[in-house]
Amino acid sequence: MKPRDVARILIGLYRILSPERASSCLLLPYFLSLLSFPDRVTSPTTYRFAEHSQREDQRQMCCVVTEKMGKNRMLTYILSFLPLSDQKEASLVNRAWHCAAQNALRETNVRYNIPVSSASLSAIKSLGLRGISCISLTNLDGSPASHQVLQSVAYHLGPHLESLCLGGGSPTEASFLTLILGCPVLRTLDLSGCNSLFTSGTLLAQPETAQCVRKALSGLRDLKLAGLRDLTDLSFNHLSGCFPSLERLSLAYCRLTFELGPTWGSIRPQVSSPSQLSFHNLLQFIKERAGRLRALDLSGTGLPPEALRALGQVTGLQLEELSLHSCRDLSSEAVATLCRQQPGLTSLDLSGCSELTDRALLAVSRGLHHLRHLSLRKLQRLTDAGCTALGALHELQSLDMAECCLVSGRELAQGLGSVHRAPPALTSLRLAYCSSLKDAAVLSMIPALGPSLKVLDLSSCVALTNQTMQAICAYLTHLSVLRLAWCKELQDWGLLGMKEPSEEPVLSPQLHQEEHNSEPQGPSLLRLQALQELDLTACSKLTDASLAKVLQFPQLRQLSLSLLPALTDMGLVAVARGCPSLERLALSHCSHLSDEGWAQAARFWPRLQHLNLSSCSQLTEQTLDTIGQACKQLRVLDVAMCPGINMAAVRHFQAQLPQVTCIQSRFVGGADLTLTL
Repeated sequence: MKPRDVARILIGLYRILSPERASSCLLLPYFLSLLSFPDRVTSPTTYRFAEHSQREDQRQMCCVVTEKMGKNRMLTYILSFLPLSDQKEASLVNRAWHCAAQNALRETNVRYNIPVSSASLSAIKSLGLRGISCISLTNLDGSPASHQVLQSVAYHLGPHLESLCLGGGSPTEASFLTLILGCPVLRTLDLSGCNSLFTSGTLLAQPETAQCVRKALSGLRDLKLAGLRDLTDLSFNHLSGCFPSLERLSLAYCRLTFELGPTWGSIRPQVSSPSQLSFHNLLQFIKERAGRLRALDLSGTGLPPEALRALGQVTGLQLEELSLHSCRDLSSEAVATLCRQQPGLTSLDLSGCSELTDRALLAVSRGLHHLRHLSLRKLQRLTDAGCTALGALHELQSLDMAECCLVSGRELAQGLGSVHRAPPALTSLRLAYCSSLKDAAVLSMIPALGPSLKVLDLSSCVALTNQTMQAICAYLTHLSVLRLAWCKELQDWGLLGMKEPSEEPVLSPQLHQEEHNSEPQGPSLLRLQALQELDLTACSKLTDASLAKVLQFPQLRQLSLSLLPALTDMGLVAVARGCPSLERLALSHCSHLSDEGWAQAARFWPRLQHLNLSSCSQLTEQTLDTIGQACKQLRVLDVAMCPGINMAAVRHFQAQLPQVTCIQSRFVGGADLTLTL
């Protein structure tokens, strides 16, 4: 047995345990202590595990160690297979697990969100000792406290910081310079929305300062400048000139101006503007960096067709990723030209480019044979005719066609795969709000998708029924994300894998009872044991009869059962027992849930972080007290329009859990605003 196999066994054991028992479990620390191989091991050695004294069914296990691995390395290796939340829970078992979990967290490049305040200084020092390399600073302003925090980040985290996000903050230029000069190995810098840095137009205007920054950040690869209203040619040139190794650039939703020469192919000479960000200046930058630039995001800039052609024909430019989200003036002809000019694209986002037609999709499929990620969301002119060409994209991994209302799915199924060809490598398929999608098309599509599919979004495909649900359960057993919100024709029978009851009159009540309690005749939702996110919002025909039986997913992290009028306390408690790892839960407009149900359910959800109980008309402050005692990790709570909860109860709850950062409490104790489906 290889160490990786041992890791999988341990992960399975860990997930079987409820979170509240994990820290007190005797088996796992004992089991892992036997994997703490001494450093003197230099050759394959067989270890036999002693019998556990508290187990009546005594068993023996052995594994062959194929390489020298010390205690911390083995524990780190095992815990690295766990999701982030499980790693955090595992770190509470004992000191050895804590150290190993911290190492695993560091190795998976987790982003740490640090609120800028004096209270964060000790945490920054601690993160520095652990060598954390990826952080995001929130609530950043020009105050002395913020300046002190940035100095602390530069000193403790700067030497090994690789990714830094200041998105939406308002640091001063002096604080910003202090910070980045202390980060010599920075690879990713996100300044999106940091308008305060560019208001004066003098950032990095001094040659001496610019030279120091250029020397410190010569290895920067990724620069995000999205949503900067005050970015100009001069400030962009000063900043980008400090990053000679830049490979990825985002100017999404910046105010680009397009003033080109008499013909769009020839750019007339002009001086960089101190008051606006021009496409001419950007094009000059792209020409200078064409040999290194690989990813470009110009979403929401209003890029016209002529500018896209000028961009695509830059000599030496070989883009791999291009995002043009919401560039509404782009034409299908311009996209076709781009596909001929940049055949190496692997990711293309054309969402919201409302003028595009089937011709654009045909051009993409013919010209971009290495495309892996394609987003066509909100293309209202796209029809089934264009979908037939998708079969040419053999390397496609993710496809987003949400809100393409004319796509019925008939040709899409043929394009994505059939029994006569190998299944595609799709891992993500989003067809939300495709209102023309019917069961017949989905049933022909699902068998062709293959076991690689992990994300499926069919939200608001209102015509889909139990047939689609059972096909998903039969063929897509590896799904980790399933969204079926507002599929209002789904019924209990579909989730349970049963045949729908006959519409003919039943002669005997006993016969009807036997039919209702019959065994599943097809695949049920229980087959999707890899699910981590499930959205059944507004599937209003679902009841406790199915939810209590099929919602048993130990790995499920996110669940939405909002707008289910038949959900009661019994179903809530059953869901709590079956899904103990939930971190996000939405139960808004579930009017039959009461304090008694929450009194039984809350103790099963110690990991809950986001909870939506808005418009749950029977809940009172008693539920808030229950949640406050059981859900210590809660960060966001929505109790808006709950008539049984008053502001005094909300304030008491906030005092009880000060770590809760957001409580939505609109109209609490007010009028009954129950939504009727």
